[in-house]
Amino acid sequence: MSRIFDALQRSGAEQSGIEYPDMVSVATEVFEAPRRQETPAPAVIEDLPTIQEELNQAPLVQTTASEISEETRPHQAPLEFPSLEVSVTSASRLVYFTEPDSLASEKFRFLGVRLRQLRQTRTLKKVLITSTIPEEGKSLVSANLAGVLARKKEKVLLIEGDMRRPTLAEQFGLGRLSGLAGWLQSGLQTPSNIYHLGGPGFWLMPAGDPPANPLELMQSGRLSQLMGQLASSFDWIVVDSPPLLPLADTTVWSRLTDGTLLVAREGRTQKASLLRGLEILKKSDLLGVVLNGCTETDHQNYYQRYSPR
Repeated sequence: MSRIFDALQRSGAEQSGIEYPDMVSVATEVFEAPRRQETPAPAVIEDLPTIQEELNQAPLVQTTASEISEETRPHQAPLEFPSLEVSVTSASRLVYFTEPDSLASEKFRFLGVRLRQLRQTRTLKKVLITSTIPEEGKSLVSANLAGVLARKKEKVLLIEGDMRRPTLAEQFGLGRLSGLAGWLQSGLQTPSNIYHLGGPGFWLMPAGDPPANPLELMQSGRLSQLMGQLASSFDWIVVDSPPLLPLADTTVWSRLTDGTLLVAREGRTQKASLLRGLEILKKSDLLGVVLNGCTETDHQNYYQRYSPR
C-alpha cells in the first residue's frame, strides 16, 4: 500500500510562524467527523482544535488589491459542464476513495489540512503537483488530494497538465475524452472539455489526445487565459504537471499557479535528481515535498489501534 509522508511541516512553520504538531501525534488524534448517512463516503476531516486556536490568534496578513479581488470576491458557479459517473477500483491506487480508513488516506487528509493552513498566510488556490522524474507518483498524489479538498464542499478542479504522458483519465476508468490539448488548439473563448466526476465530487479537465507541440501550445497565451477564467469559478485548482527533468513544461505551469508540491518516491528518486529539481523550482513557489511509497511500517501498526472500524 502506498503511504504518504507530508513534509509541509517546516514550510508551514516558516511562513506562518506557527509550530505544528509532529506527524505521529497528528496521526493518533481522533478527529473524524460522523459519516453522512445518505452517501457512503470517507469520513470528513475536522481541523484540530489546537491548530485552529493558534490560527485564530495569528496576526492578520496584509494583502494587495489584486489578491483581494481574486480571493475574497464571491465565487461564480462553474459553467455548465457535463457529469460523468465513475467507478474507482483498487487497481487505480486512489486510496482516498477505495480505502478511506487507511493510514495513507489519513496522510492525504492531513496534507489537505496543511494546505488550508498555508492559505491563511498566502494566496493559494492553484496548486501545482510535480516530480523530478517519471513514475514517482505525482498523478496519484494529485487525484487523491483533489478528493480530499472536495470533501469540504469546495469546488475543486483537477487539471491533467501532463499532455505528453497523461494517466489521470485512465485511473478514473474514463475513455478518450476531449481535454486541455483540444481546447488550446480550438478557437473557443469560454472553458470547455471539463467534466464533473460523480462519486469523487470534483471536476476534471483531462489532457486529451497528446499534441505534437505541447510546449508551444502552453506558451501561446491561451493557457494563461484559461487559468484566469477558471480561477473565478473554483475554490481550488490542482494541476498534475509533467516531471521537472528534463522538460520545460513545468516552468510554464509554475508561472500560472500559486505554489508547488514536489513528489519524491522512496527507492525511485535519486538524491542528485531531487537536488536538481529543487534548484529548478523557485524557493518562494515550493510549498513542500511529499514522500510517496514509504516502506516503514511502525506508523501503520500504530495507526491501526485508532482507525475507525
